[in-house]
Amino acid sequence: MCSCCPDDSSPGGAVECRLPSSSRATTTRRLVLKAGAGAAAAASTPAFAQTQAAAAPQDDGLDRLRANRRVLFKGGIVLTMDKGIGDFAVGDVLVEGGKIRAVARDIQASADSTTIVDASRRIVMPGFVDTHHHFYQGILRSILTNGLLNPDYNATINGPITAAYLPDDVYAGTLITAWGMMEMGTTLSVDTSQCSHTPEHNDAGIKALRESGMRVVYAYWGGVGDGVRFPQDSVRLRKTYFNSEDQLLTFALASTLDPKLYAYGRANDLRLVSHGVDKAREPRLHDLARAGLLRAGDELIHCNDLSDAAWKIMRDAGVVVSLATPIEMTMGHGMPGIQSALDHGFRPSLSSDVDATMAQDPFTLMRSTMTIQRALVLQRERAGEKNLPPLLTCRDVLEFATIEGARCAGLDKKTGSLTPGKDADIVLLRTDMLNIWPINNAPGAVVNVMNPGHVESVFIAGEAKKWRGGMVGVDTPRVLQAAAEARDGVLSRCGFKIDLLG
Repeated sequence: MCSCCPDDSSPGGAVECRLPSSSRATTTRRLVLKAGAGAAAAASTPAFAQTQAAAAPQDDGLDRLRANRRVLFKGGIVLTMDKGIGDFAVGDVLVEGGKIRAVARDIQASADSTTIVDASRRIVMPGFVDTHHHFYQGILRSILTNGLLNPDYNATINGPITAAYLPDDVYAGTLITAWGMMEMGTTLSVDTSQCSHTPEHNDAGIKALRESGMRVVYAYWGGVGDGVRFPQDSVRLRKTYFNSEDQLLTFALASTLDPKLYAYGRANDLRLVSHGVDKAREPRLHDLARAGLLRAGDELIHCNDLSDAAWKIMRDAGVVVSLATPIEMTMGHGMPGIQSALDHGFRPSLSSDVDATMAQDPFTLMRSTMTIQRALVLQRERAGEKNLPPLLTCRDVLEFATIEGARCAGLDKKTGSLTPGKDADIVLLRTDMLNIWPINNAPGAVVNVMNPGHVESVFIAGEAKKWRGGMVGVDTPRVLQAAAEARDGVLSRCGFKIDLLG
């Protein structure tokens, strides 16, 4: 959530392998609540302690897949998101050592040296990218579904609820968020980590991200209380966790449009990820430009109701843009800046912001962005306006959710397209289902018809994170229990009562 800081006003195709139930990992979290703690929340919500894991088919195919560093995805509809390579109605993708080695209409490989994955009746494409999400809030899902940014979000979640988080709560929220995103096909995200009350809170969030195996930009932000060490803890964090760019986790500094923080970022060679970029705070954007503090690759989030002058500043500085279209529409941030971004030459990325209010799935992000832009342009046409901008297409927003997202995260050289040499961040989407078959246009099917239930398999750097419909290495009942306990503890400490049926 853009939080306003206090000082900021034919079916049945064959498949080879299935997920074995033995592929499970444990979570280290053990939160023991004091007697009576969280009673109000626990009384109105279902407990997960007795949740049973869904029965998974028995097969050794996943073990072979994980053991073999050479994998060929064979016979799928391949959407590369690389204009130089193009797409394939029937094509193959070869992965070796976690990287994409070849994409072509037909790749021959020996089954003795290569695990061949039957991708027929599947769409093979890059993983989705979400460039702005507050991971720690995973335990607060759907808690504020009817709320507005002001006063609801800032008076509750961004106030007493976040202040009540302990390090274990950050861990639980971050872990269930990461695995939830991966389950829906998102392989890369920017974690705008707004709960850095102490260095221990920071460590807990990073621990969860590392355990999840997701590709994440950890955008370190502040917190509340005497234990806050923002931004100076960035020195320790970089040295401890982010001393290499050749890893799944990378680092950035998050902030509002604060010249002092921008100066700190420039002095420490940190990319900035900034919130609350809108008409009310536009003067600060001009101040940053005059001071020479904006840098190519800095990420600006929301960008509602900005002037042409502001968009020109952003374009000239080489900054990148993240639009959280569904959140902005439902919570009152202002008109989503999609058309202004396009008018000024930007190809924006998409982000979900907070699932306290809205779904974090990429299909929602793509559809909402496309439909609002088209609705507004078509309304202008009905009003008699001429020389209108082009309507967004499914291909456009699919690019926003993949390669443009990777570019916004500063990782387009590593991911975002099925380009040989890049890391193998890949999703397989099922097309042999009653609610999607037959496929007549692949990009249109992904954007306009599919939902997270079509995400069958997910790979990050060539490693299976979801396989044939089941998460790999995730003990779901224990994760659910940890999240419920954390939720109960946080809400009890801040006195917030939920209404399950309200």
